[in-house]
Amino acid sequence: MFRLMVLCLALALSQGSLAASKGQTAPNFKLPGIKTGNLMSLKSLRGKVVYLDFWASWCGPCRQSLPLLNDLRKELRSKGFEVLAVNLDEDKADAKAFLKQFPVSYPVLLDPKGKVPQKYDLPGMPTSYLIDRKGKVRNVHIGFKKQDMRKIRKEVMSLL
Repeated sequence: MFRLMVLCLALALSQGSLAASKGQTAPNFKLPGIKTGNLMSLKSLRGKVVYLDFWASWCGPCRQSLPLLNDLRKELRSKGFEVLAVNLDEDKADAKAFLKQFPVSYPVLLDPKGKVPQKYDLPGMPTSYLIDRKGKVRNVHIGFKKQDMRKIRKEVMSLL
């Protein structure tokens, strides 16, 4: 966990621009699912509006965001909306324990080595990317507060 926290801090302090910023194609990746271990790619969700959420069990705001994102997904899934979570815990058991306390029905992928955040030049935790049906990043959300859900929902609805 220490290595991942250092990585996130370094990314947050970096002066560079985001690798996945508005208007750019979201970098593709393939990671194993936490439940099945089956590989899933971001590209496999092309044609849907995707909220790509990077989180970890030690991330305080994630305790609020995961359940709220789960509710939004339940509401809008039939319209072509999907949440895809990438967990960055080094120990899979930490992620599983967190999900027992805050269960979600959307796909959760594991990236214990933090390779995907490097592709995205992740600026901090949590960070999420709203991706349109063509795979373009439409918004980047850094951090999370409960009141952010109104804005996130509005952004998602504008793409559906």
